[in-house]
Amino acid sequence: MDRLSNTVRPYAWGSTTAIPELLGTAPTGEPQAEMWMGAHPGAPSRLTRITGTGEAGTEQPLTEVIAADPERELGRATVEKFGPRLPFLLKLLAAGAPLSLQVHPDLAQAKRGYEDEERRSVPIDAPHRTYKDANHKPELICALTPFAGLCGFRRPTEAAEAMAALGVDSLKPYVDLLGAHPEEAALREVLTAILGADPAEMAGTVDLAAAAAERLGGAHAPYARIAHHFPGDPGVIAAMLLNYVELQPGEALFLGAGVPHAYLDGLGVEIMANSDNVLRCGLTPKHIDVPELLRIVRFEATEPGVLRPEASPSGEELYEAPVDEFRLSRFDLSPGAAPVDLTRDTPQILLCTGGAPKAGGLDLAPGDSVFVPSGEKAEVSGTGTLFRATVVA
Repeated sequence: MDRLSNTVRPYAWGSTTAIPELLGTAPTGEPQAEMWMGAHPGAPSRLTRITGTGEAGTEQPLTEVIAADPERELGRATVEKFGPRLPFLLKLLAAGAPLSLQVHPDLAQAKRGYEDEERRSVPIDAPHRTYKDANHKPELICALTPFAGLCGFRRPTEAAEAMAALGVDSLKPYVDLLGAHPEEAALREVLTAILGADPAEMAGTVDLAAAAAERLGGAHAPYARIAHHFPGDPGVIAAMLLNYVELQPGEALFLGAGVPHAYLDGLGVEIMANSDNVLRCGLTPKHIDVPELLRIVRFEATEPGVLRPEASPSGEELYEAPVDEFRLSRFDLSPGAAPVDLTRDTPQILLCTGGAPKAGGLDLAPGDSVFVPSGEKAEVSGTGTLFRATVVA
């Protein structure tokens, strides 16, 4: 197995302290939002493979290592199922401010949208480009600290009660719409109205709603915090349509296609299909493609399914997800316990988030990660917490 060197992305919403504290490094004062582990072309991990003579070779991006011999690195079954690429991206995600309110397309929608924009010759790096690739982007977030987010629509009656309690006159039309139609139609009409509202009028509504949320506190406090970061943004009102969720360390959320969501605060391990396709609803200065967004969103109320894994006899704690591109599990290794064999005919990335475990002959510290090629002997031991990312093939 090969130790990885990974890139930390400095997005504006990132925490200035969470990732440095995990890695045991000094904060730079700048936001550190995501550490990427995998073979995404935007920021591939790098590794230095030991040669047959026992010497260290040159550092290479994981993308190049896989491209040189996909079947050796990924295994035949993975290549046949997903092509000659690592199908997942693993991240440390540290939110110090809300991320954009967003949804992801399903596989058929992504292929259709990508082909359409390619046919219309929309530049891949254009700010108004929606589909960066032809893949879907299901994702799963597992909390390492208390972690707050928004996930899926809540019942229209609950959203109406939350808005009505603010006592803001300009919210009354939304309250009325939420109570006057069947669930799907109500959610669709209100989100459409919010995103299509006059920007100046909406900014005034958001300011009044934020002040009222600040006064009320309690269940309304998150909206005041969101508005603090995004004053006047219609996403603040759209957020009131969604379930507010607080995860405790070790709990996780799976986010499928069409489910509106936003991460608000906290540190977690995130895994996703290797895609850049994001349609934004608000809480962002970036382009919002309202017609396409409304076509992709699933207008149905849901209960956030918080995942709490149970340990198997091997000690593996699996976070069940209805996709094949990734499989995330966790091991809490105890002092004196027998080594655990993780050898598997699929590619793996192991990430240490606590303690001082060993992976093969490598000593790991929090934030360290390794790539394990398909079929490579993978034995872990020692004391600490390891996350294991692989595929279902």
